[in-house]
Amino acid sequence: MTTADFRAIQDGVPREPGVYRFFDEEGAILYVGKAKSLRSRLASYFGERADQPYKTRVMVKNAHHIEFTIVETEADALLLENSLIKRYQPRYNVRLKDGKSYSYICIKNERFPRIFITRRIIRDGSSYFGPYTSGARLKIILDLIKQLFPLRTCTFNLSAENVAAGKFKVCLEYHIKNCHGPCEGLEEEAAYNERIAQIKNMLRGHFGAVIGHFKTEMQRHVEALEFEKAQLIKDKLAAFEDYQGKSTVVSATIRDVDVFAIAAGEKEAYVNYLKVINGAIIHTHTQEMVKNLDEDEADLLAFAIPELRERFQSIAPEIIVPFPVVLADASAQLTVPKIGDKRKLLELSEKNVRFHLLQRQKEEASKTKRQSPAERILRTLQQDLQMKDLPLHIECFDNSNIQGTNPASACVVFKNARPSKKDYRHFKIKTVEGPDDFASMEEVVLRRYRRLLEEEQPLPQLIIIDGGKGQLSSAMKSIHALGIADRMTVIGIAKKLEEIFFPGDSVPLHINKKSESLKLIQQARNEAHRFSLAYHRNRRSRSFLQTELTAIPGIGEKTAQKLLSHFGSVKKLREATVANMAEVVGMAAAKKVGAYFTQ
Repeated sequence: MTTADFRAIQDGVPREPGVYRFFDEEGAILYVGKAKSLRSRLASYFGERADQPYKTRVMVKNAHHIEFTIVETEADALLLENSLIKRYQPRYNVRLKDGKSYSYICIKNERFPRIFITRRIIRDGSSYFGPYTSGARLKIILDLIKQLFPLRTCTFNLSAENVAAGKFKVCLEYHIKNCHGPCEGLEEEAAYNERIAQIKNMLRGHFGAVIGHFKTEMQRHVEALEFEKAQLIKDKLAAFEDYQGKSTVVSATIRDVDVFAIAAGEKEAYVNYLKVINGAIIHTHTQEMVKNLDEDEADLLAFAIPELRERFQSIAPEIIVPFPVVLADASAQLTVPKIGDKRKLLELSEKNVRFHLLQRQKEEASKTKRQSPAERILRTLQQDLQMKDLPLHIECFDNSNIQGTNPASACVVFKNARPSKKDYRHFKIKTVEGPDDFASMEEVVLRRYRRLLEEEQPLPQLIIIDGGKGQLSSAMKSIHALGIADRMTVIGIAKKLEEIFFPGDSVPLHINKKSESLKLIQQARNEAHRFSLAYHRNRRSRSFLQTELTAIPGIGEKTAQKLLSHFGSVKKLREATVANMAEVVGMAAAKKVGAYFTQ
């Protein structure tokens, strides 16, 4: 990628925390990185920077495109980055990252549960909270728990039989008030489990009752003038509230799931997919879908889910969706979560898909604002005529004859909604005798596009025939004969009601009389009529003048043409002297013309 490539997409990159991936042309991930602000971080890879490492410059040069995923916090970005690096082992990350796992707080599944820090998740019914990226903050949380809720730290098997048998004795922790002595039966199991329940609420971020307890304790210390103790509790509470230990990108309670969210606009929809393996997001993808009819979001999601699961080879037994969806494959369980870790994953997916839709809408709005008047008119015309291509090149044909004499046709050309007069063409009818507009139209259309094909010139996107169904049908005979009907749109415009006819369709199209697209069609039609009529009048005038001169004995058509071309009109020719005429056609012919005009 170049700096210019990035600048073209820069406005579409959010300033939120997230993870970005550089891909090569074949779709392989070159590099995974995290960012507090995606736009600022990605911008740092582009531009002239003397301090940029050589490997970074090579990586950027080999990159084909960038993808990114938005997350809630910088800590979540770090966790997702670690998960993706472990999964894909990108070429430019391998030597920069170690393989360590992050830490969790474990509440052991046992009688009188212990609480401790671990890097290993053993699925034995124990509860795990995290992961935590900061060891220092994790220690603060654990110290706060031990200070507020005295718990045992020993590894004894405190079964009811062992305690009743008196196998254990209290230790120093009991004597310094850090434990209530469950090993000797000095504490009821129900009271101990109530403290465990409060600890779980804290680790889940359910602070209501716990915060009330903290405030009561701080107030008690303040009233006792124990300000240092009050400040200590306040500081630890602030640290805990600042870092709750709940990540939306890694969960110890979720195994393998697929998460889907959808956001739809008028013409397109986006589906975001999160692939979760062993509680960690290992892949994210946002798929664009084009809406053909008024499909609802449930139908679109039902179509996208099996397609994406097959593409990314997912066999996850559970699918998380924002609303019920009917799938042909009933082997996977569908879940619409309302609370908990699964709901947080769904919210993350929804946030990413909404961003993509909003960004596309901003791009479309910006593109509309940047449109020139000509582009706006042409896009309106394209929409009105249901054309597949933008009509940048338009040609319009018109026939002209008066009382069957001197039949002529003209073709005017519009490029970018403006007349291109250098491309105008006149046609003198060659194969048709008498006033036959249909046959004349068939001839000139055939001559025009046969020549363009022979000269390998570009064909127009739109052809306008001045006339109704008859002239249009005649033009289409030539279009079909040349085999170019599928390469352009051809319409006829009838003068009386300004009706637009399409080949083979007897029902005309009525465009709003105030529409800019109809005005462009009318302008082309009027210009073709003007140009054709001017050519016809000129031919008629020349024919009349040449007939008068050639009636002079001894004066042929070529001599008459020379005199008219030089003097411009018969009036000026009458005023000319024989000597002046002799300079053009010779003395003998000049004397004959002079004698004719002096009679």
